[in-house]
Amino acid sequence: MVTDKTGAYKIVGTRPNRPDATEKVLGQANYGADLSLPGMLYGKTLRSHHAHARILSINTSEAASLDGVAAVVTAADFPHLAPHGIGDIARDNLANEKVLYHGHAVAAVAANSPALAERALDLIEVEYDVLTPVLTLEDAMREDAVILHEHLFTQGIDPTPDKPSNIYLRDQQSSGDIVRGFEEADVIVEREFTTPTVHQAYLEPPACLARFNPQGQSTLWSTTQGHFPLRASVARMMGMNLAQLKVIPTEVGGAFGGKTAPYQEAIALMLSKKAGQPVRISMTREETFRAGGPGAATESKIRIGARLDGTITAMYANIIYESGAFPAAPLGGGMRSMFSAYDVPNVLVEGCAVVLNKAKVRAYRGPGAPQATFAAESVLNEVSEKINMDPLEFRLKNAVAEGSTNALGTFREIGLVECLESARNSEHYQSDLTPNQGRAVSVGFWRNGAGVSSAAVNMNSDGSVSVSSGSADLSGTRISLAMMAAEELEIPVSQVSSVVGDTESIGFTGVSGGSRTINATGQAVVEATRDAIAQMKQRAASGWNVTADQVTWQDGKAVNQSKTEELTIKEICRNAPATGGPISGNASLNAVPGLGPSFAVHICDVEVDPDTGKVQVLRYTAVQDAGTAIHPDFVEGQIQGGAVQGIGWALNEEYCYDNDGVLENPGFIDYRIPLASDLPMIETIIVEVPNSMHPYGVRGVGEAPIIPPLAAVACAVGNAIGVRMTNLPCSPPRVLAAMQVLNEN
Repeated sequence: MVTDKTGAYKIVGTRPNRPDATEKVLGQANYGADLSLPGMLYGKTLRSHHAHARILSINTSEAASLDGVAAVVTAADFPHLAPHGIGDIARDNLANEKVLYHGHAVAAVAANSPALAERALDLIEVEYDVLTPVLTLEDAMREDAVILHEHLFTQGIDPTPDKPSNIYLRDQQSSGDIVRGFEEADVIVEREFTTPTVHQAYLEPPACLARFNPQGQSTLWSTTQGHFPLRASVARMMGMNLAQLKVIPTEVGGAFGGKTAPYQEAIALMLSKKAGQPVRISMTREETFRAGGPGAATESKIRIGARLDGTITAMYANIIYESGAFPAAPLGGGMRSMFSAYDVPNVLVEGCAVVLNKAKVRAYRGPGAPQATFAAESVLNEVSEKINMDPLEFRLKNAVAEGSTNALGTFREIGLVECLESARNSEHYQSDLTPNQGRAVSVGFWRNGAGVSSAAVNMNSDGSVSVSSGSADLSGTRISLAMMAAEELEIPVSQVSSVVGDTESIGFTGVSGGSRTINATGQAVVEATRDAIAQMKQRAASGWNVTADQVTWQDGKAVNQSKTEELTIKEICRNAPATGGPISGNASLNAVPGLGPSFAVHICDVEVDPDTGKVQVLRYTAVQDAGTAIHPDFVEGQIQGGAVQGIGWALNEEYCYDNDGVLENPGFIDYRIPLASDLPMIETIIVEVPNSMHPYGVRGVGEAPIIPPLAAVACAVGNAIGVRMTNLPCSPPRVLAAMQVLNEN
């Protein structure tokens, strides 16, 4: 369901077909693994069988001498980069001196066939000094812990310690007087929570194709969320300048934050450099699980106090994030999201991030927020129960609104109250439950990204329009950008094409992530379109011998207000060569992040089998403030997809490691994600409170929908069985064990 915007816009808010849909459905779209060049070699990567070890030596001579092998590389082939930043990215891609997780890459080969490349890997001899792996937060944070990095010292403490630590960052956010806040509370609830390491579950493993050119510009094709940042990283690792490398984005078969940084692109390019031939590397599913960056595991303690009238007086959290082998934990995202939906005077959030011998974490939709919000919203549900107040009314009483201020600043117009009211008034929330069933609600907040984006709008001689932007299309953004351009031009969207430009054909643009694309890149497209319209008005004005101020734009035409003359887009563009040359609008900007935050409210009903502990999701409703839904189909799809991923996180998904740090379920057979048959239709309610800082009121919708499900599902399960579920996932064995403990007590 979406707000009726009849009459507000002509194009925005409609549901045109996306131009890339047909070729994707027919299998004709080109993804990273589909690309091929003449003389192309196949790259394969040798990975460590140890989770923590020093590399004493690597002997590649036999592999290099194998007939059909064109190149072998190790970290020694790359320029030395100091630890931190790009140095950590390089060491994560290819181990230098130490391996830091099972599956850490140590060498790579390029050969005439994949089978030959695999044979060559078997011939590489690596001598290790095996070290004790650090696999839990408890072990990593011990005073006498095995240290992963001698150069890491805890930041966020003044003065900085002089002893290295696995705790690389501590942070704190506070407002008011937390002690006084708890003294004013009539009810206080305190609980501890854990969430597991999880996979983003994108279906397409990372893949790239590299062609090194020693005399000119090298080219890299990659399935990436951000080809400009990828170019910067790979160029640094290769010792190249940016002009020497062009990156062309391929179609992306799912990412969700997992493809924001390089995995094997620099390796492929170095192999191509040494071999003198193009090289393609495609990670296997197992490699993606073992070495692709997962979502972070957490441990947290939450304490919330409230008066009997429902006023929250204090909120406290201490949350610890696993970072994997290198600093990368989304600590900030969790800390700033978990309590930001509530107008509470006394708040203290403490957090830290810890390295340990697992694959380096990557972003996963709303990085850090689902884990933190699971803990916070679970306690809020328990507080509302203890004061005998409806959980949505409890949240309405404390919800932030326009003018509310917290650690993020002062909110402008926001739609949280409208989302809560829509959820409360929904037929779903008013419906009844039967025995063994439970219902719960949860709220999610995401600040929403912005940042640097570029776009160009090229007017063709027949009046059609070509829109080019620098944002990788992960979710139908090309058609949404075309719709905004068509709205500005007042022409049918069918006359507008929309493409993703490579690093040579459009200005710098940041990664597609953080719900920033339709916000920031959308603004760039609108500005570029307005630039093109201004040029067309000027061309028309010159022909009419009037000023541009006397020309308006109506229904895809320049209109002379003094004589009621008109020129269509086609007429203006057809004559463009004779009136000053082709017409092209351009825009590059740096949109301010956080100016269009989004809120989501979810309702979940479940039924638990008392004999097996199996949880069945019966009904699920997701309410979200989208600002303005440019293309409602894709807004609904984002909301439904985020909800499904969150449901899987809550019910089944987790990385399972043995005592040596070996991942035991590196594939979708043993890593259980939800199937269509597991779920009801996710019901959506789109609330639209426009963001005044965007020309079309956009807020961004990609992150918020994954944030509430963990708490909504876990608390619904808890309500069904009468036991609080504080450790995810709520898998059948864990649910059954909780019920058995309850029965024994």
